[in-house]
Formats: sequence, structure tokens, C-alpha cells
Amino acid sequence: MINQYKFEDGPELRDLFITVDDPESHITAIETFITYRVVTKTTRGEFDSSEYEVRRRYQDFLWLKSKLEEAHPTLIIPPLPEKFIMKGMVERFSDEFIETRRKALHKFLNRIADHPTLTFNEDFKIFLTAQAWELSSHKKQGPGLLSRMGQTVRAVASSVRGAVKNRPEMFTEMNNYVETFSQKINLLDKIAHRIYKEERDYCNEMKEYGPIHTLWSASEDAIGDSLKGLAGCIECCCRATERRMAGLSEHLLPMLHEYILYSEILMGVLKRRDQIQGELDSKVDALANKKTEKDLFSEEIGKLEDKVERANNALKADWDRWKQNMQWDMRSTFTNVAENNLRYYEECLATWESFLASQTVDLRVDEDSEDRP
Repeated sequence: MINQYKFEDGPELRDLFITVDDPESHITAIETFITYRVVTKTTRGEFDSSEYEVRRRYQDFLWLKSKLEEAHPTLIIPPLPEKFIMKGMVERFSDEFIETRRKALHKFLNRIADHPTLTFNEDFKIFLTAQAWELSSHKKQGPGLLSRMGQTVRAVASSVRGAVKNRPEMFTEMNNYVETFSQKINLLDKIAHRIYKEERDYCNEMKEYGPIHTLWSASEDAIGDSLKGLAGCIECCCRATERRMAGLSEHLLPMLHEYILYSEILMGVLKRRDQIQGELDSKVDALANKKTEKDLFSEEIGKLEDKVERANNALKADWDRWKQNMQWDMRSTFTNVAENNLRYYEECLATWESFLASQTVDLRVDEDSEDRP
């Protein structure tokens, strides 16, 4: 059995550990796809074993996300990495693409595992434990195509009926917050991409300058050593720049893209809450206009009021939790970027100071030799 683990940042005890690793490529006559190994270790009593190992492809993760949204329409479901890969940075199925996606899928499952409600979802348990044929069989038990189309049509129809009349002020403030957050996170993402591109161009230029100075030193006897030292400094700075770029691509850029997706998810959650509210409002209006029997509609309104209250409470609790996680992610990521920048400048400064100090010593030696009779 696995010992429970206590977070340093909180009193909660974890009893579910998930790892996504070991990507494998699969090539068939129809398609090429990647599967990932999902290893789960747990001490929960509802699991038949303490450890599971299954393989999942990206479509399986999509299925899980859709099932969670269906079961919990007003909870904030973590995003999948559809847009984590930035255009121009990596190619599909390259090692970098696969590793970036693996990390994102790992984070997706662990965010669900850490969620106080989603972690106990039955479809999540099946995703973690069922073998491929069992999962495929379970998927077929879901709603059919026509049913899904009907749900989509109803959702679209309810979303265009106009503003909700009785929306609580709290959810109007949430909506305004999400709109502002979306604008700012998209702006940060654009700035981060521009910084990354400038760093990449700068690094590529330095990679050319180092060899040029090395070749130049071969034809200059008097300053050959200085040119070689200069080439070494450039190479050191180039390696430092590559490490700083790696920090941006591994931490900052994925985090910003994840929260761009979160902003879209939040808008969808608020819209679904409004749809539930709108359904209640329409029933209340119908009752006021006496379009049908009062007793029947009163019963339906009571059920809808309970549904709206549950939706509101779920979203309010999840909203506070999401904001805390978001603030922690932002703070830790930007702190990491700042620390990487400090290390970069300290390393480059030390490299150049050492080089300039060596040149000062060389000049003194040359002057002393010229002064001798």
C-alpha cells in the first residue's frame, strides 16, 4: 500500500497519484497517433487495486473531458493541451511536441485528481483503471449522435435568447472578470512569444559570431589569443541564452496558454450557468402568464430553483479554488522566470569580467616586456 502524502502548501492528504509517461507512436493504414502510459497509485477503498497501468491516446483524454463537462456543467474542468503547441516552435509528432503534450496531459489528470469533486467522478475512475477494450465498450454506452446533436441545438438556442434577467450580481462580476482576464492573458502570451522569438534570433546570431572569431584568430598572431577568448565568451553566453529559452518554453509559455484555455472554459461555464438560470426564468414567466396549469409549473419551478442553487454553489466554490490556483501558478512561474533571468545575467557578466581581467593582465605583461632593456 502507498503511504498518504501531505502537501507542504496545504493540510490535505493525497491518496491518488497519477503519472503520464512513456509515449509510443502507432502507425496504421488509416492514421498515425501517440499513446501514453497512465500509471495510477492509490489507497482509496473504492479501487480494487492499489496500482493500475493503462495506455491512453489523446482522443481518450478528450472523451474524459467531455464526460466531466456533461456530469458537472458548472464546475471548472481543466483544459486539455489543444493549443499548447505554438505555431512555428515545433512540428507535430516531433520529440518536443510529444514531450510538451505529455506534460500537459500529466497536469490535466493531476488537476482532476486534486479537485474535491471531479476526483470522485466514475468516468475518471474508469479512465484510470479500464483496459483499452473495456474503455471502448464503456464509451459506446454514452449518448448517441442524435442525442448529442439535440443537446447542442438546445444549448445554442438557449444561448441566443438574450441576457438573463435575474442573474445574481456575483456572476455578472465573474463574467466581467473573465473578459478582462482573457484580454490580459492573451496580451501576456503575445509578449512572451515576442520575447522568445527575439531570444531565438539573438542566440542564432551568436552561434555565427563564435566560429567567426575563432577563424579570425588563426590569421592574427598579435591578437589571436584575445580573439579566441572572445569566441569562448560568446559561446558561453549562447549556452546561457539557450538555457533561458528552455525556461521560457518549458514553463512560461505553456502556463500562459493553459490559462488562455482556462479563460475560454470559464466563459463556457458561466454561459451554462446562465442557461440554467434562463430555463428557470422562462418557467416563472410562463407561470405568471398562466400559460399552463399552476400546480404542474410550480413543481417544475421548485426543481429548477434547486438546480440553479446547486449550480451557483458549485461554481462559487470552484471559482474561489480556481483563482487561488491561478494566482499560485502565476506567482511561481514569473518568480521562476525572474530567477532564471538573474542567473543568466550573472553568468554572462562573470564571463565577460573574467575575459576583460585576463586581457588587462596580458596588456601589463606586454608593457613590462617592452620596458626591459
